[in-house]
Amino acid sequence: MLRTSLLLSSLAVTFLLFIGFKPAPKTKPIVLAYVGGFRGLVDTDKIAAEKLTHINYAFVDIKNNRAWLHNLATDSTNFRKLNNLKLRNPDLKILISIGGWAWSENFSDAVLSDTSRVAFAASAVDIVREYQLDGIDIDWEYPGMKGEDNVFRPEDKENFTLMFKALREQLNTLKQQTGKNYYVTTALPGFEKIFTHTDMAQAQQYLDYINVMSYDHFTGGPLAGHHTNLYASGKVDNEQSGDRAVKLYKEAGVPADKLVLGIAFYGRAWQLQNDDPKTLPRSIVKVERGGGYTFIKDSLLTNPAYERNWDRKAKAPYLYNASLKRFVSYDDEQSVKEKCRYVKKKGLAGVMFWEYFSDPKTYLLSEIDRELGR
Repeated sequence: MLRTSLLLSSLAVTFLLFIGFKPAPKTKPIVLAYVGGFRGLVDTDKIAAEKLTHINYAFVDIKNNRAWLHNLATDSTNFRKLNNLKLRNPDLKILISIGGWAWSENFSDAVLSDTSRVAFAASAVDIVREYQLDGIDIDWEYPGMKGEDNVFRPEDKENFTLMFKALREQLNTLKQQTGKNYYVTTALPGFEKIFTHTDMAQAQQYLDYINVMSYDHFTGGPLAGHHTNLYASGKVDNEQSGDRAVKLYKEAGVPADKLVLGIAFYGRAWQLQNDDPKTLPRSIVKVERGGGYTFIKDSLLTNPAYERNWDRKAKAPYLYNASLKRFVSYDDEQSVKEKCRYVKKKGLAGVMFWEYFSDPKTYLLSEIDRELGR
């Protein structure tokens, strides 16, 4: 009888130990969409909320060193409608994204002193509180260096980190009031120069995710090339790529599980000087409009004048129209699949993309969902 009891006790302890040491289930990669509210009212009925984990609302402006809703009536309506998407996906998180290419000119002033940083953070958190949102994304283009027409100064490097510290502290205070967890994220480019003007090892401790803008590798000129390639083609000196950007952030002290790989839902296009797109360098005559992926798939890929090519090394497609000497670089289902598999292989946090309504038919989001959402 005693032996039986001991045996049962031993089995019970073994079972409990097994349960206790059972590895935690793997978290699914995040799928983060930037949704542009700067154009006006957002048609949220067309957002496939079930395929997303996060929406970053782009953008909130900065005025008088405070986060500022540029169009209060439109923005407040958009927040309400975006929050309603949680009826379809209760786990969906909605964040405000402050800045962007056009509205980054005032960041440096807004976070220049302890006092201004606290006030700036408070104004951003006030928006989160008032509209019952889930966090703050910072898209500062760029600290310490020129973007479009932004003020920049050497102090930006330290103040960049201190800004995130202030945001995190104030959101932690809000959490004590609401019981909710709040996110702090940032969008940053993949080029090497950004690391001269930031201290990512320090900044990352206050951040949930770093959204790596691994696109726009080629933009205005004087050359054309892959603008959102996963790997280097090996044919361009000092070539940017998603993989290179990820390595740079990891070397700078950012853990892999905080890195979010960027996908472009739009293309970039150029008219080339040469009539062979494989001849390098690809010098251009002029920059042209690439269009969103729905347009590319429905109007260009169906046009026999355009030939689709696949760079096996770069894992990137491009289109070429010989009569127009037109070169178009973009992400498609094949390159998106490669990026999603890379995210899983490298243990990254997930993927993000700019911008949702560049692909309203969700060709690319559906591919992301097939690879990461199930």
